[in-house]
Amino acid sequence: MPEKILRTEYSEEMQKSYLDYSMSVITARAVPDIRDGLKPVQRRLLYDMNDLHVHHDRKEMKSARITGDCMGRFHPHGDSSIYETMVVLSQDFKKSVPLVDGKGNFGSIEGDTAAAYRYTEAKLQKFTDEVFLKDIDKAVDFVPTYANTESEPVVLPVRIPNFLLNGSEGIAVGMTTSTPCHNLTELCDLCSAYVKDPDMSIDEMLEIMPGPDFPTGGIIANRSELKNIYESGSGKIRIRGRLEYVPSAKRGEKDKLMVTEIPYTMIGQGIGKFMQDTADLAEAKKLPEITDIGNASDASGISIFIELKKDSDIERIKNVLYKKTRLEDTFGVNMLAISEGRPEVMTLPAILSAWLRFQHEILERKYRVLLEKEEDRREIQEGLIAACNIIDLVIAVIRGARNRKDAENCLTKGDISGISFRDERFREDAEKLRFTERQAKAILEMQLYKLIGLEISQLEKEYRATMKAVREYRSVISSKEKREELILADLKDIREKYGYPRRTLIEDIAETVIEEAPVRSFECVFVMDRLGYCRLLEKQLYEKNREAVENENKYIIETANTGHILLFTDKGNMYQIKCSDVPLKKLKDKGVPVDNVSKYQASSEEIRFILCRESMQGLNLMFLTAGGLVKQVPSSEFETNNRQVAATKLEEGDTLVQIVPVAEIGANTAVIWTEGGWFLRFALDDVPVLKKGARGVRGIKLRDKDSCRGIAVVGQDSVVSFGKKEIKLNQLKTAIRGGSGTKQRST
Repeated sequence: MPEKILRTEYSEEMQKSYLDYSMSVITARAVPDIRDGLKPVQRRLLYDMNDLHVHHDRKEMKSARITGDCMGRFHPHGDSSIYETMVVLSQDFKKSVPLVDGKGNFGSIEGDTAAAYRYTEAKLQKFTDEVFLKDIDKAVDFVPTYANTESEPVVLPVRIPNFLLNGSEGIAVGMTTSTPCHNLTELCDLCSAYVKDPDMSIDEMLEIMPGPDFPTGGIIANRSELKNIYESGSGKIRIRGRLEYVPSAKRGEKDKLMVTEIPYTMIGQGIGKFMQDTADLAEAKKLPEITDIGNASDASGISIFIELKKDSDIERIKNVLYKKTRLEDTFGVNMLAISEGRPEVMTLPAILSAWLRFQHEILERKYRVLLEKEEDRREIQEGLIAACNIIDLVIAVIRGARNRKDAENCLTKGDISGISFRDERFREDAEKLRFTERQAKAILEMQLYKLIGLEISQLEKEYRATMKAVREYRSVISSKEKREELILADLKDIREKYGYPRRTLIEDIAETVIEEAPVRSFECVFVMDRLGYCRLLEKQLYEKNREAVENENKYIIETANTGHILLFTDKGNMYQIKCSDVPLKKLKDKGVPVDNVSKYQASSEEIRFILCRESMQGLNLMFLTAGGLVKQVPSSEFETNNRQVAATKLEEGDTLVQIVPVAEIGANTAVIWTEGGWFLRFALDDVPVLKKGARGVRGIKLRDKDSCRGIAVVGQDSVVSFGKKEIKLNQLKTAIRGGSGTKQRST
């Protein structure tokens, strides 16, 4: 076959390929279908478990067996995603109603991972069997699998809005889905009310189902905003844990605050992070009343205790914990789902409308299948009853036929050419026979005992039951009211069997405001030794021991306890340290690593300059890089609340060498010197004042393999040591910035 080359625009091909990939991720991986509230991997796993007959009343099956079967037959995207899905569907702290019954270590609310799938077992929950998979062979369409060897359901015939019940989380390309869990009892009540009145308002809906119901309990603190979230399909829910004050019961015990319920967003590593944050608040003296914190949680629930000093201000402690830790958090809502083949952010009425429409579809489909079966049964029953009424003629035809084919032709077409009648009286009646092929087959296979009177009566009774079923099924298919009666009966049955009380309290609570006592400002000294340990010293203590402090420390900056220290590094970054975060120590006490009180990492960067932010008012900072670039930056550029900013822009491979504060430009000059001994003196006003995001201009022209070593503003007694020689800067000739400079000897 000759090769055919198609020429196309590269950008168009990339755009088309990326769109195809995006839609594949959105529709086939990350976003649930609004009809059953399941992502493809969840749907395939549940269907595979159903196909393997791992039902609630059967023995569990190894998770490895289920995972491998699902991957080989339905979901060829790796075993980890399938097993992780199984784990999540079994966790009662993540799903309102778990769909998988796991046996073994399936993880914990504190973030412990599940055991490997070779150690665990699983089966379907009774709820899943009855609500998700019942009548799956009758109610939904099937499509070929990826290998085109089997078929899988397009959607599961779920009888409740699972999209709301168990929620969803997923990250697609350019969009995310995040739907909170809801209470099954309230959801059934809401669906029943919606079936009766599809035009009900959001306010009426919220009277029945006031909001989300998280498996971890807790408190929703912004009830008034829920209506807008359900109307728009997106928003933010403020959730907080539940704190209970437990006073000491006897002597020797301490008062406690008990965390008995956590926000849904704290599941996993969030619990450990909360405990660490609380301990940090106590250590930083922001919650000095706390003496101990521990975790006594077990299978019965969350129990985190915080021991307090006597006569502590309980309300203040609660407010600080809610404000400063993840005990109060935000759950972002974006109810995105696949609706009619495309992603759409769904409002609450739209979700209920899609659910009800789907229920009508699966009921119609189910009853059409049932009707078809009953019609087939009716056809055979009518044939058998008619045959029993003319049994003598039927026997005569069968006895006179040479083979089965001749008998069938006579029964279906009245063809008597292959029949030899012993009694010619039957010939004329035989020519009138017109049974269907299915009836003829049933007559020929009918056993003789069926001719007993009681059996004939039973056959007639079954025929009447079949006709009743046919009429009933036809009425369901044709009548919307009949289908709604069945939907309501289903909802009532689910509510009675599986309903449970609400777990999450919904209130309107104002955002926590902490009135912090004003901090008394006093003068102090920030010191940092050569190992990077920093601390604050009282100024009087420093002045009394100035020589000892200066000998032991690399950096000494006079500041205040409310001030800020700025660190500039060789990579062009500036890090800001609040002095209030640095511990006030005694003379011989050890400080804390500067890494602990800032974002600076001593392992990857070197400090080039350090100063107090409050002392640099009105100054310019002159930057010099190893590549010879120089610039001045106003100090106002570094007045920020951010803990880390880019102080200058560096070219690839370049580093910051030095920063010099400039109080006044005037007629002053500056000198740059290099590792190779080249010195260049030029007017300070030749160095432009630029923004911190600029690279700068050339300060000196470097030779090959040479780099800048330092820069200084020339003063009366400015001296630079170079090798064994001291260079007096004010004796150098002034040249033009950007020149090569003059060579100085080192001896």
